[in-house]
Amino acid sequence: MLELLGKGDWVITVQKSKNDNINILNVRGLKKYFPIQKGFLKRTVGYTKAVDGVNFFIKKGETLGLVGESGSGKTTIGRCIVRLYEPTEGSVEFCTNGEMKNLLKLDKQEMKKVRRHFQMLFQDPYSSLNPRMRIGNIITEPLKAHGIGTYKEQIEQAKELLVKVGLDEDQLNRYPHEFSGGQRQRIGIARALSINPEFVICDEPVSALDVSVQAQVLNLLSDLQDEFNLSYLFIAHDLSVVEYISDRIMAMYLGKIVEISPSEEMYQNPKHPYTEALLGSISKHEPGSSRRIILHGSIPDPSNPPSGCVFHTRCRYARDICKEVVPKLEAVKGISGAFVACHRSDELSLKGCI
Repeated sequence: MLELLGKGDWVITVQKSKNDNINILNVRGLKKYFPIQKGFLKRTVGYTKAVDGVNFFIKKGETLGLVGESGSGKTTIGRCIVRLYEPTEGSVEFCTNGEMKNLLKLDKQEMKKVRRHFQMLFQDPYSSLNPRMRIGNIITEPLKAHGIGTYKEQIEQAKELLVKVGLDEDQLNRYPHEFSGGQRQRIGIARALSINPEFVICDEPVSALDVSVQAQVLNLLSDLQDEFNLSYLFIAHDLSVVEYISDRIMAMYLGKIVEISPSEEMYQNPKHPYTEALLGSISKHEPGSSRRIILHGSIPDPSNPPSGCVFHTRCRYARDICKEVVPKLEAVKGISGAFVACHRSDELSLKGCI
């Protein structure tokens, strides 16, 4: 693919190997607390702890899947990374031009320069596209915002991207309402790739689509990753979706990361009871089988999380220590790249996906 550098300047993008072994993103101690305000004077009486001390990294060219129930804080993490939400605490380091930069310390001008290296793909293809704009204008909007290329070059870029995502270049002058949900998400992908980013946050990009269309979009994202050496943070609530596309998977519950593991390892040998329950919901078991694990109750109030392990109120393996002491996210012995936050991970024998 051609990359626009400036007014009329083009270079061929050189794709690097997936095995560069360089972190493109380091997240440390990330917190996002939303104030709870009450009364006529809107006084702050507490905080909703949407993200509460999260640590992880993403390597160049890999896909890190992020899974968890609705309300666990997955989308908030993505929006904090790109600073759609301003984090309460922590650091988000992004590698650009071989240099790690803490995005949370950049001013608006510096952030705009770095922002062209990452993009976000949103969940709802029906609301993420402006219904009053033609497809060509939607795709070229990021190029215009960053002052990249002439008008003619921008249009050529849009045509090329439409073909890349499986649409026709003569559809540039149509409006979003003329497309199906899957086609709209393809347009969203084309828009995200218009400025040739290195890193894309995919916020449940297939959850609003039919199952058959989901597979097509996942295949497209995988093909584009290989072609352009993209790195993905793939957010989803369905483990069966992230299994296909992810190199590693991170399970999140009530604002905290409870397990990180290579994809195949997590599906076959989960180390956290919450991950086991998520896997049980997608297992190919017979109706009436006892394999399915039912999580009773709902996620606790994030403004008043439980003491100790946040999952202990719904965990069938919980003991007194789980109610009193917060478990640390620690490396799993004998499994490279695996981490778990569970006091009993060494003694439990949990069931994977069958």
